[in-house]
Amino acid sequence: MKLHDILPAAKEAGLENLDITDVTDDTRNVRDGSLFIAIKGDNFNGEEACGQVLEMGAAAVVAERDLGLTRQVRVPNARAAFAESAKKFFGNPTDRLELIAVTGTNGKSTVAGLIKIILESFGHKVGLIGTIGYDVCGPRTYESRLSTPRQDKLYRLFAEMKLNGADFCVMETSSQALAQHRIADENFKCGVFTNLTRDHLDWHKTMEAYYQAKKTLFGMCENAVINIDDEYGRRLADELSEERINAYTYGISPFADFHAANTKTSRKGVSYWFTEKKAEKSFPVRFNMPGLFNAVNSAAAIAVCSVMGYGAGECADALGKRGGVRGRSEVIYDGDFTVIRDYAHTEDALEKFLTCVREYAKKRIICLFGAAGERDAEKRPGMGTRAAELADFLVITSDNPRFEEPSAIIAGVESGCLSSATPYRTFVDREEAIKFALGEACKDDIVVLCGKGHETYQVVGDEYRPFDEEAIVKTIMGVTG
Repeated sequence: MKLHDILPAAKEAGLENLDITDVTDDTRNVRDGSLFIAIKGDNFNGEEACGQVLEMGAAAVVAERDLGLTRQVRVPNARAAFAESAKKFFGNPTDRLELIAVTGTNGKSTVAGLIKIILESFGHKVGLIGTIGYDVCGPRTYESRLSTPRQDKLYRLFAEMKLNGADFCVMETSSQALAQHRIADENFKCGVFTNLTRDHLDWHKTMEAYYQAKKTLFGMCENAVINIDDEYGRRLADELSEERINAYTYGISPFADFHAANTKTSRKGVSYWFTEKKAEKSFPVRFNMPGLFNAVNSAAAIAVCSVMGYGAGECADALGKRGGVRGRSEVIYDGDFTVIRDYAHTEDALEKFLTCVREYAKKRIICLFGAAGERDAEKRPGMGTRAAELADFLVITSDNPRFEEPSAIIAGVESGCLSSATPYRTFVDREEAIKFALGEACKDDIVVLCGKGHETYQVVGDEYRPFDEEAIVKTIMGVTG
């Protein structure tokens, strides 16, 4: 593909219309004919490498300031230029895909996965980009490192989906991705807002900045579907209505356009009546992921598909016929006691998940959890406090420590438990922690493994070490097959 087609600003700058072989911001991937985007990050400034990458064979470099180089294109926002250039380089694949985006602190993966299930029941071929993985509708799926990948990888995935015949893509859009312009100026058929609770403040610094990053998604959406059980959701619905964006609401609240009424939950799942307020119609929903929050998540998925013109009753039936979402309220062992894994890794998520488990727990809840390294340290005591309030025994351990000292992370969580009478143990080694929790469990107890969910790795330093909690539990319990 030609440079001028990928980056019109290059023609305006008078650069030769060279063949482009790749678009990248990573010096390690530069080859002859690459278009290099100079991103100024926290740990590396791509502008400082521009002279070097031109010597390595890059066709041109893109930067926000004049570097005095002969083959440079200057742009106002390098990250946004990266997304637009990647989109064009990969043949504008999203022009031929119906896009649906899900944003919020908790519930994104579940809502996105359930929307995919419903759309597939209507015969669509649906790609998925999110925390659980990247499904491009082909013979293989890709492991996820970021809920919303970097610009070049994101548009490569879109192109692969289109090549494989996908007509829809459901994607999680993280606040960091939105703030970093990883997504080009797209047209989303529908955007979903699940909730906003404390998370990622190491990056955003304030809840207001976190909220505003999420809100930017809806400037690209034809329709918005918003959870008004959430304080920030109510604010967003009001603001979008004032901005004349087509907004619909969902939740448990009877004031929502779509709401879950008469909810009932058990260890095996949830049931409720999905109610369309305007049409004055209700449809029964039986769904095998337990918890009030999963009633809300599934109602979000049905609401999205209803807004897009699919019958709510048929959508509800589709969810009743399929399983849940991997790593979300998932039973991975059921014998004398039960083991459930979930991705809950914030104070709010722990509260919702443990409250749900308490509804059907016959005896003790043994909660194993930790906090991620190099992430908002101020949330750690609150996680400990909430878990101590809602569980009967705590096992505090590691959860992707990265370059942070695991014992220091554990101490931060532990500080929230000190005033509680709830007994606990601490283990730096997460596998040892699991062995202890399973050994502690008695008949009819429930062991919940929180924080990892679907993940099959542990991040230590910059290394992704294999760590599959389901496999570990089955090995300890002597389960084969």
